[in-house]
Parts: sequence; structure tokens; C-alpha cells
Amino acid sequence: MARFDDVKNLVMSLEGDFDKFYNKGNQAAGTRVRKGMQDLKTLAQDIRSEVQNMKNTEEK
Repeated sequence: MARFDDVKNLVMSLEGDFDKFYNKGNQAAGTRVRKGMQDLKTLAQDIRSEVQNMKNTEEK
């Protein structure tokens, strides 16, 4: 469940930058949002791989 907390924390840490970009037009915040979303994608892929490995180990 620690991995799930990592996902939640990452998303919540981006909230201010989302607001600055979408509501105030701050371009630098958009750059931070894009970086954060890339980090989220990487984290999600790592979690997918971990879950798949655990599933495969249990099936044997």
C-alpha cells in the first residue's frame, strides 16, 4: 500500500501547479505539471510490473 500512497502524494503535490497553469496561465507551472505527470507514468509502470511479478510468483 506504500506505493499507492506514493501515487496519491505525487498527484496531490501537483495540485497547486495545475491551478497555476489552468487558471492563471503560468507556463512554468505547466512545465512542472508535465514533469510530474511523467513521474506519475513511470511510477505507475513500476507498480504494474511489481504487481505482475507478484501475481506470477503466486501462480507457480
